[in-house]
Amino acid sequence: MDTAVRADPADSGEEPASEQITFAVGGMSCASCTGRVEEALRRVPNVLEASVNLATGTATARYRPVPDSPSELLAAVEAAGYEPEHIRSGPDRLDRERAARAAEHRSTRRRLILAIVLTLPIFVIDMGGHLIPSLQEAVHGAMGTRNVYILFFVLASGVQFGPGLDFYRKGWPALLQGAPDMNSLVMLGTSAAYGYSVVATFLPGLLPAGSVHVYFEASALIITLILLGRFLEARARGATSEAIRKLVGLQPKTARVQRDGESVDLDVSLLRPGDLVRVRPGERIPVDGEVLEGASWVDESMISGEPLPVRKELGARLVGGTVNGQGSLTLRVTQVGEATVLAQIIRMVEAAQGAKLPIQAVVDRVTRYFVPVVIGIAILTFGVWWAAGPAPALTLALVNAVAVLIIACPCAMGLATPTSIMVGTGKGAQLGILFRGGDALQALQDVTVVAFDKTGTLTEGRPELIDIAPADGWSANEVLLLAASLEERSEHPLGQAIVRAARERRLDLAAAADFTATAGQGAQAEVQRRSIQVGSGRFLGGQGIDVGAFAEEAGRNADAGATPLYVSVDGVLAALLSIADPVKTEAASAIRRLTASGLQVVMITGDDRRTAAAVADRLGIERVMAEVLPEGKIAAVRDLQREGGKVAFVGDGINDAPALAQADVGIAIGSGTDVAMESAAVVLMSGNLQGIPNAIALSRATMRNIRQNLFWAFAYNASLLPVAAGVLYPFFGILLSPVFAAMAMAFSSVSVVSNALRLKRFRTPAIS
Repeated sequence: MDTAVRADPADSGEEPASEQITFAVGGMSCASCTGRVEEALRRVPNVLEASVNLATGTATARYRPVPDSPSELLAAVEAAGYEPEHIRSGPDRLDRERAARAAEHRSTRRRLILAIVLTLPIFVIDMGGHLIPSLQEAVHGAMGTRNVYILFFVLASGVQFGPGLDFYRKGWPALLQGAPDMNSLVMLGTSAAYGYSVVATFLPGLLPAGSVHVYFEASALIITLILLGRFLEARARGATSEAIRKLVGLQPKTARVQRDGESVDLDVSLLRPGDLVRVRPGERIPVDGEVLEGASWVDESMISGEPLPVRKELGARLVGGTVNGQGSLTLRVTQVGEATVLAQIIRMVEAAQGAKLPIQAVVDRVTRYFVPVVIGIAILTFGVWWAAGPAPALTLALVNAVAVLIIACPCAMGLATPTSIMVGTGKGAQLGILFRGGDALQALQDVTVVAFDKTGTLTEGRPELIDIAPADGWSANEVLLLAASLEERSEHPLGQAIVRAARERRLDLAAAADFTATAGQGAQAEVQRRSIQVGSGRFLGGQGIDVGAFAEEAGRNADAGATPLYVSVDGVLAALLSIADPVKTEAASAIRRLTASGLQVVMITGDDRRTAAAVADRLGIERVMAEVLPEGKIAAVRDLQREGGKVAFVGDGINDAPALAQADVGIAIGSGTDVAMESAAVVLMSGNLQGIPNAIALSRATMRNIRQNLFWAFAYNASLLPVAAGVLYPFFGILLSPVFAAMAMAFSSVSVVSNALRLKRFRTPAIS
């Protein structure tokens, strides 16, 4: 059982403490099934919300933790007529799930083969007799018509209560509970055709004259065709979860661990943080860690989507599941089990695949009432044809009512959305794009504005000190030593650039006391008994220090894209430091792709306007919101939203987390902080900005695929249901055979899943 616990303060006005459980549900076959399971879960006390996914065959419920809650949930699903089963985590979970799917697949195949064997003689004799009259005459002449019907009865009974028994096991309880599903429709339709044929065979005197006909071929063939459709659908649906299987299959089963001076092969599940693992050339990295010895190039493409190998040297971070190149590495294990990057990616993808998009709510409302309405239409069809139809009225009434019941099964509607989500999010994972929820997949297609943080997002996030302009009476090294001693206490990227520059000059840094920082502006401390301040012109100006002496030089550097920082000592301006953060090589082309697709691109930064404008001009960004403090990023995003646009915000730092949460879609750079990634709806594992237009293109392709599926699913039922009821008969003499209705129903489900699988061929747009 996979559970995730979230505790919230009871008096904060937020939702109460809750737990979440996800478990497999067997026996679901259509959208009505998911509605019944959801309703059963919601009726359980203390359940806060429930969601069921037909494509993944899973149910997720969030509930207030009370004793025996999981057991009550499973019991409720079982009482509704379905087969719940815990999803137990562990290294062999994939094997268990694959074995369960294989067993179900074998069972369906056995039932299908038996149905075909029993149905084929009926089909050849009856259907073949219509095409070749001499065949019918020969068979009926040799056996006698009654004996032929008895043979059909024996064979059809084997289908009806053999492979077709499952429809009764699930459809009848659902009908008794007032919540009929697809199984109920098939059960009613085939039972009507079968029962009428039994009466016509053994008690023909009970039927009106001219209406004695048998439809054993219809009942048997309908069940066979529906089983064939389920078999093909299951095979196709198995391909939708291919991305998850590939991800899970990335982790090696064993690792070569150094124990007591020797290398031993251990199961990966036995590794612990701090273990030393040796990875030979060509092997997969077993778990997350950092390089302790050696150097190599590592292929991280399955994790990040980046095709080029990455150089790994002493201290470099390694991700489990990636492939070592030609070098030999020794790594120190840092994360194991569910804490590894690969495990987190799998959880994200599974969560997104099991999520429901807002568009699914419309489908759920329709399908909740769809099957009862169809049964009503079938009864009405039967009554109208019996009362007003031509002879044989009873026969025609039965045939058309059965056709209505069979053709209206809402399988395609239930599969239209989740299958596309599964394939789309799986494809995203292969490209290094992780959707943390299904709603992000839908929301991203509607984005009209993409707002970027600058430092670490549009730039490399590793700024360098490029110039020191000391004031009269100061030397460059003297000022740099004081500024670096202060900034050594800071985590800000600009401060770290100053520290690196001092160390490159081999300056011995001094201790800093009374350090304080003002977010987005600067910092101050006491160094060597002097009061030191380092920050923006606005920061020093607020302390009463005039920075006008460096105005011209600061302007020139800002125009070149450098950030000016000022240093004051004991309240006197001592130097101008110019720091530049290189722009990411792919940033300009990524922004061109965004603007070419009709999106407005905005840069939000705390830099002064001249520096920000220089970077924006280099990248082709027309709108800049500069000198924005960290807490002002939320306001900036809100301003963009008030202008009427749907805003995606792209960031990587801790101070970006609130803006990521405020945006309609938050996109975190995977190379950024964990806090930023937890606040975002979409995560780019590689940090490559080309992932943003790729994610938007994938979102649009997936939603387009979903709309196609929903259109055909609804159009299929809307157009063929009246035909099955016989509305074309008075005008064109056309009636829809129940057999063709079954073929059309099976085809609709298979076509929806097949259309979703086209997303596996999604290709990212060309980079300009």
